[in-house]
Amino acid sequence: KGRGADYLLHRLGGQAGGFVCASAGNFGQGMAYAARKRGDRLTVFAAVAASPLKVERMRALGAEVVLEGADFDAAKAAAHEHARRTGAFYVEDGLLPEIAEGAGTIAVELGRLNQRQDQLDALFVPLGNGSLVNGIGTWVKHSYPDATRVIAVCAAGAPAMELSWRAGTPVSTETADTIADGISVRVPVPEALTAMRATVDEVMLVTDEEILDAMRMLFLDAGLVAEPAGATGVAAVARRRSEFAGRRVAVPICGGNLTEDQIRRWLSF
Repeated sequence: KGRGADYLLHRLGGQAGGFVCASAGNFGQGMAYAARKRGDRLTVFAAVAASPLKVERMRALGAEVVLEGADFDAAKAAAHEHARRTGAFYVEDGLLPEIAEGAGTIAVELGRLNQRQDQLDALFVPLGNGSLVNGIGTWVKHSYPDATRVIAVCAAGAPAMELSWRAGTPVSTETADTIADGISVRVPVPEALTAMRATVDEVMLVTDEEILDAMRMLFLDAGLVAEPAGATGVAAVARRRSEFAGRRVAVPICGGNLTEDQIRRWLSF
């Protein structure tokens, strides 16, 4: 998130009206860091029920955070209206290519690993608005078009992107109910779905129970504290362990924002 946001603001330069975006928290943190670095004003809209830890961190990085709407997509609508009303530059995660290019540097780093060892058979990538998987998938399909399968992973409680992928057209849902707030999308970005036709081989769903199991596995076996959205790729690999046994797979583990209460509830044994 930080790489894409930093590159985007570098390309845009300063905006007289400042910037506005919507975020569940991770993209907002990246934007806040990049804006503070340049002395730019940033307003982030987040849902009323957004993670208090993520809200606190966005504010600590200098962003004005406005809590509005019942979920991320409602906050996004409020951010868009704010931009229309104030003249701030509206930054939409999943739409602007620079954000995806920042995420794509993950694939470049994996490519350096591939130069020294056998190529990856599959990449399991969390799917929210699409910037992460499109950035990674663009580089992978350019560099290893026939070798590495890109599998995007949604939370079963927020299936809009998976439904849209299968339908070949944007499909919105009335609700999104998952612990993986970072990928809890109701209203897909059409441009992200269009890009996914060339970057993604498959989209799959994992349940909240599978995500929790993956979080606990990462904590116990790797000493990593991952938030639910960040652990979805690991949950997908665990589901398909028999299919990919003996093969080389990679998973970006992105996001570690857990409150003390969440750590007690989700990672205590």
